Amino acid sequence: MNEDRIILDLCGGTGAWSKPYAGAGYDVELVTLPNHDVRSYQPPDNVYGILAAPPCTEFSKAKGNKPRDYAAALEIVWACLRIIWTCRAEGRLKWWALENPVGQLRQFIGVPRITIEYWQFGADICKPTDLWGYFNAPRPTVKSKPACRPIRSWSNWHGQAAEERAITPAGFADAFFKANR
Repeated sequence: MNEDRIILDLCGGTGAWSKPYAGAGYDVELVTLPNHDVRSYQPPDNVYGILAAPPCTEFSKAKGNKPRDYAAALEIVWACLRIIWTCRAEGRLKWWALENPVGQLRQFIGVPRITIEYWQFGADICKPTDLWGYFNAPRPTVKSKPACRPIRSWSNWHGQAAEERAITPAGFADAFFKANR
């Protein structure tokens, strides 16, 4: 039944956000570098759902006062939005979500639909994250904030690269999937 439901995971990196969909038999297309570039990607017909997680580096509060290349970063965001708009206008797109940590992306695409923190879904990360789009909000699984790693310490977070720190926690991915099947 789910194999005819196409989920696009735009700028999905490891595919952590779309993993619950793949596990449930959805046709997941991971549209991420180096194999696929959202700027030139042409979506198939009848996309069911879209997850978009454009890189946050230029919009991040963690960048501080360092120079920002908004033009290059927005090129990726606009490419994700172009794919979303194309699928919505031409197909049966049921839902879509674009994710980015709380930061300066709000200045370009407006107020997000919701803001979550990954600790609300069982991760030990204090990372306020904005979600824009048309989707059912995931239900938090944790009500009381635990002791967790604050975002300000991430630059030295066990030497992890930004790509590793950007991986969507499994608890959030699962909760989003349950709300948007």
